[in-house]
Amino acid sequence: MFYGAHVSSGGGIDTAIDRARERGANAVQVFTQSPRMWRHTDHKPETVAAFREKRERFGIESVVCHATYLINLGATDDVIYAKSVKALRETTATAERIGAEGVVFHVGSHLGRGFEQALHQVIPALQVACGERDDDPTWLLLENSAGHQGTMGVTIEELATIIDELGRPDRVGICLDSCHLFASGYDIRTVDGVNAVLDEVDERIGLDRLRCLHINDSKLPFDSHRDRHENVPDGEIGQDMAVFLGSPRIQHLPAILETPGPDNRGADAAQVRRLKRLHRKGVALWQAVPTAST
Repeated sequence: MFYGAHVSSGGGIDTAIDRARERGANAVQVFTQSPRMWRHTDHKPETVAAFREKRERFGIESVVCHATYLINLGATDDVIYAKSVKALRETTATAERIGAEGVVFHVGSHLGRGFEQALHQVIPALQVACGERDDDPTWLLLENSAGHQGTMGVTIEELATIIDELGRPDRVGICLDSCHLFASGYDIRTVDGVNAVLDEVDERIGLDRLRCLHINDSKLPFDSHRDRHENVPDGEIGQDMAVFLGSPRIQHLPAILETPGPDNRGADAAQVRRLKRLHRKGVALWQAVPTAST
């Protein structure tokens, strides 16, 4: 498992690698533009080159980019919809430039119409994004949501439906967020619960399409359908986060912290150390229950 954190790219996108190194991480997630603005950031060729050079020099094993939070592929407003498609295309293009393995994005909200009624907008938008990638290895990764205010991709079934309707193209997969799973009714605090989640992913989507994990504790109780991240292991999942982290079937993935940190400025080195300890605890737990790892 690769240990990572979402970090700022302020001062040039290459500085994200410096911040990952300061935290003792060997994986990193960055925004390629402001998460709450539509304006695309035009990264200078020299900072892109510096990003790639630093990544290799410091041994960063995994890089993912997160698209702006404003994206809503279910938007009924034509302007918002067009901006959403454009933002996803631009983020993917930047991810390709810096050599990122994936682009994580939220599908958006059906705005009360229901998931099925919004699919006719989601699929064409993703077809545009898929159609412009040629042979670049960067994956598009749909992130599961907590289920608040009509968000889509709440269940593994909904994520699978989107991928199926898209024709199951290469390099389209998912990112699972632990807080969102917990908030939407998937109990990942037990071996049986984790196995149930991964079994469903394998059956409906394919575990080969699970490419990234977001590791966040939850401020709110199980099945709250609210997205409120807490530092690990200080929330409702608590020490049981180790159970999720320890599953043998996800040990090849990047585990990215999106926690608030001690000062609401993101995960720091202490949070990464906590992540590592929880992971070690989880691996030992699963090794003690050999029948649970099948």
